[in-house]
Amino acid sequence: MSTVLTHATIYTGEEGQPVIHEGFIRFGQQIESLGSMRDFRPQASDDIQRADRQVIVPGFIDVHTHGAYGFDTMDGRAEDIKQMVRGQITEGITSVFPTTMTQSVEHIDQAMRAINEAAQDEPAIVGVHLEGPFINPHFKGAQPEEYIIAPSKELVAKWNELSGNRVRLITYAPEQAEDIHAFEDYLLNHHIIGSVGHSNATRDFLKDNVRAPHITHLYNAQRPMKHREPGVTGHAMLEDEIYTEMIVDGYHIKPDMVNLAFKLKTADRIDLITDSMRAKGLGDGESELGGQQVWVKDKQARLADGTLAGSVLEFDDAFRNMMAFTGASIEEAVKMASVNQAREFGLSKKGTLAVGKDADLNVFSADLTDLAGTYSQGRHFTKADAPKGEMI
Repeated sequence: MSTVLTHATIYTGEEGQPVIHEGFIRFGQQIESLGSMRDFRPQASDDIQRADRQVIVPGFIDVHTHGAYGFDTMDGRAEDIKQMVRGQITEGITSVFPTTMTQSVEHIDQAMRAINEAAQDEPAIVGVHLEGPFINPHFKGAQPEEYIIAPSKELVAKWNELSGNRVRLITYAPEQAEDIHAFEDYLLNHHIIGSVGHSNATRDFLKDNVRAPHITHLYNAQRPMKHREPGVTGHAMLEDEIYTEMIVDGYHIKPDMVNLAFKLKTADRIDLITDSMRAKGLGDGESELGGQQVWVKDKQARLADGTLAGSVLEFDDAFRNMMAFTGASIEEAVKMASVNQAREFGLSKKGTLAVGKDADLNVFSADLTDLAGTYSQGRHFTKADAPKGEMI
């Protein structure tokens, strides 16, 4: 049996036909057909559901998320990672890169094994993001300094193998490497995207020595943009081809600075992320990140010294916020939430709504205030399906 949603406004993310007004979409695990209701022909096996006054967009892709709903990638337990990811699907994320953080080598080893095991049962896991331990202590943010080490291609090779060759993205401070060229050669040869983050690199160093095409959480935990030194942030703004992650919760980046980046980078080179931690979805209270106490209040997660510690941002809020802060259209927001990530990481079955693609889609109310449901490879989820974890 195929599910068919009818009479909806469909934002496909496809260049040829970005919007279908009064449209239908038919799918099982993959999309079987879509188009105008004028062309709709019911089939005997259809489960037809009217979606009048609803908006359908591609499922979101989060390439930077540590945890949610009481679970964390670094717990190193496959069942917990599956619960974490299935919780994230309820906020519209249909493709996930579980993300590590700076910890001991042994601790990261176990996280890689657990992700590999979890991915056998959860198809929404489509990659791994290694954030740390190859960072600069000066911009460590909420990452524990005692485990920071220099970039190592040998460790990357080990972790990639343990993860089932799922490492797709690595955050590193290139100025910390003994041989940045050899390190980046390894990444390029193994189809791993390098991302400058938690870095004190200058613009000149990055321009002359570094080939990373991605910037981790723009503005945050990096050498800032100043009038005599553009830093990491300025480098991201000046290089047209670089993709930039953004945590658009209104706290990590002021809305005006979100808008500045949008004007300079455009919708074609921004990846919305959550950078979420285990406390997401659990309300206010005490939690932890990398063994450090974290306090959550008013949708902000902070260490004892006030440092922002990841986020509790839900992706559907990031999607709405991006439009509210910048005036971006729905089509542009779809690029930043889905299309760009699929293109950048070669996720050929993801990112847009087209025949043969995975049935990853979100159903919103007409004004986008309500995420009514999410389909992940045809599996239906709602907000009510989110795990009911507890604060630590």
